[in-house]
Amino acid sequence: MKQASPFNLAKRVSQLTPSATLAIEAKAKKLKAEGLDVISFGAGEPDFDTPAYIKDAAHEALRKGITKYTPAQGTVELRKAIAEKLKRDNGLEYSPEQIVVSCGAKHSIYNVIQVLVEEGDEVLIPSPYWLSYPEMVSLSGGKSVFIPTTEETEFKVTPAMLKKYITPQSKVLILNSPSNPTGAFYTEDELKALGAVVKEHQLLVISDEIYEKLLYDGRKHFSLAAVDEETKRLTITVNGHSKTYAMTGWRIGYLACEKEISQAISSLQSHSTSNPTSFAQVGAEAALRLEDKNEIEKMRVLFEKRRDLIFAEVSKSSKLVPFKPQGAFYLFCNIQKTGLGSLTFCEKLLEQKRVAAVPGLAFGSDHHIRLSFATSEENIVKGVARILEFVNSL
Repeated sequence: MKQASPFNLAKRVSQLTPSATLAIEAKAKKLKAEGLDVISFGAGEPDFDTPAYIKDAAHEALRKGITKYTPAQGTVELRKAIAEKLKRDNGLEYSPEQIVVSCGAKHSIYNVIQVLVEEGDEVLIPSPYWLSYPEMVSLSGGKSVFIPTTEETEFKVTPAMLKKYITPQSKVLILNSPSNPTGAFYTEDELKALGAVVKEHQLLVISDEIYEKLLYDGRKHFSLAAVDEETKRLTITVNGHSKTYAMTGWRIGYLACEKEISQAISSLQSHSTSNPTSFAQVGAEAALRLEDKNEIEKMRVLFEKRRDLIFAEVSKSSKLVPFKPQGAFYLFCNIQKTGLGSLTFCEKLLEQKRVAAVPGLAFGSDHHIRLSFATSEENIVKGVARILEFVNSL
C-alpha cells in the first residue's frame, strides 16, 4: 500500500505538469554527456551569443558597482527605454509608470494572471498553446478554456471562433503572435477583427509578442494594442529581450498596460522576486538604446533560411505534414499518418535515432511534434534525415 506523502504539498503545485520541453532537453543533454551523438530540436532559445555591446554594458555596470536593489518595477532608465521602443516599433504610447520589468516575459505573464484571474474566472487560450499558459492559469485558481485551431485556419482564431467560447465567466484572452509552438502570425486586419470582439465583450487580453522581430517573407509585426484606444485599454502587451537579442539567460521581460494593473503587478513583484537583476537591466537598456538593427536582421535572415531548409527536408516524407511557420523558430509538424501519438513518437525517436523533439501533447495537440530550428543547418540536415529514417521504419 502506497504511503501518503508526509509533506502535504499544496494542491496547486501537485496539479502542475512538468515542462515537456525542459524534460526532453534534459534527457538529450544526459545522453550527450554519455558520449552519444544526439541532435536536439527541443531548444526554445536562439543559438547565438548575446551581442557584444550588450555584454559590455553589463560588464561596465558591474565594474561601477551597480549591484544593488533597483525599484521592484525596474529602473526608471530601462522603463523609459522600453516606452521609447514601444512608441518607435509599435506605435504605442505608455509612460514609465505603466511598464513593469520582470525576470523574463514568462514571469511577466505569470504576474498578469496572478493579479487578474480569480477562482472561477475563465481564460481563453487558442490551442495549440505555449505549454506554460494553462499551468499559470491553474496556479491562479482560474479555468483554462481552449479554443481549438488547425492547419485549416493556419492555427489562428477567427472572431466567430472566439465568440463561440465566450461565456459570462470569460475574463482574459491570451494571444501569442508570432506563436510558439506553431509559428502562426496574426495580420493587422485579423487583429482589428478580433479587437472588435474583445471590445464588445470587454475581455482583457494578454498579448504575448516575444517573437515580434522574428518574422518571415516580408511580414510586419502589428500590436493588438495599436488597434485603437479602447483595445489598448484592455490589452496587456508582453515582450522581452530573450529572443530578439539572444538574452535568454539574462531573464529580462516586460509588460505595458493600464496604470491600475501595472501598480498591482509592481506590488505583487515587490513581495515575490523584488526587482530583476540590476546589471542585467543595464544590459537590457543598452540593447534598446544602442540596438544594432543589422545584428537583429542577420539573425532573422539566418532563421528564415533555416526555416526554409527544415520545411523542405521534412516535406520529403509522405507521412509528415509540416506547417510552414510565418514567425518564431519552430516547425509544427503533423504526425498523424505515422499512427503514433506525439509522446511515443518522441520517446522512440530519441531512443532509436538520438534525435530530440518536443511532443505536441505538451502544447495541446497529440497529432503534432515541435522541431526548433534554432540550431545549425548541418544539424537540421542530419537530424531530419534521422527522423525520416525513423518514420520509414515504422
